[in-house]
Amino acid sequence: MFKRINKLQIDLPIPEYGDANAAAAVQELLGGKFGEMSTLNNYMYQSFNFRQKTKFKPFYDLVASITAEEFGHVELVSNTINILNRGISFAGDPNVTPLQNGKDLRNTYALIATAQTSMAGDSMGNPWRGDHVFSSGNLVLDLLHNFFLECGARTHKMRVYEMTSHETAREMIGYLLVRGGTHVLAYAKAIEMATGVDLTKMLPIPNLDNRSFDHARKFEDQGLGNVLFTWNDDGEYKDIRSIWKGENPSNGQPLVVQDGTPKGGPIPDLDDLPEEFAPGIGPDEYQQIAKRLMANM
Repeated sequence: MFKRINKLQIDLPIPEYGDANAAAAVQELLGGKFGEMSTLNNYMYQSFNFRQKTKFKPFYDLVASITAEEFGHVELVSNTINILNRGISFAGDPNVTPLQNGKDLRNTYALIATAQTSMAGDSMGNPWRGDHVFSSGNLVLDLLHNFFLECGARTHKMRVYEMTSHETAREMIGYLLVRGGTHVLAYAKAIEMATGVDLTKMLPIPNLDNRSFDHARKFEDQGLGNVLFTWNDDGEYKDIRSIWKGENPSNGQPLVVQDGTPKGGPIPDLDDLPEEFAPGIGPDEYQQIAKRLMANM
């Protein structure tokens, strides 16, 4: 089972203005082939389908714990997109065309179908596809796929970072560059444990240190590139310590397994959008709902 915590993994800045076209680019980091929906579902199905969990528990624990983190990554990128879509329309009578800006934006779909929020799709509006999931049942092959998937995800994050200077997008990408780099190393070490092959000599891919990105540097300074969380407070998934040990080859610092979750930050509360009829409940209706909710309490 999964336990939900009402926080984002980091505190996202919320500047006065959004950037809808940046939101369209960030969609690739959510619903693209190498996006967070793909990393989540790849690891989730591999953990569900894992054979001989007891015999190969350190590898199962690794994939299962990273699965839990990826849920939070999907949530983080989705909220970033929501913030980036702020202020792209205006309230008004339908006849004054309050959504007129939408026809000139990269992602018209967001104004038509999702009330200016995230969608389960990529930067071109294509829906996320279930055949992005690779769960072969062969442990080494799945780990190798995951290593490649994380390297591809890291590449796409770098490219989207270079496409937008919006503070919210860059803060999120900087954090995920650090955490994604941690997962790259985790799968490389798991492959080494399983085969004896040292993939860490190939890292980083692309050959650019996270510290080259201003918004990633502070997360590296916090040591987040050296930590794997168990995402569990009951002592389960602790056997990732058999894999996640030694030093980080990029900085020489010790690798740490930390029980539980990151401290996190607040989830933004989205304002209503009358021009999108969202949430579609006016003040009078809200008062009636409040009365019904409080009845018989």
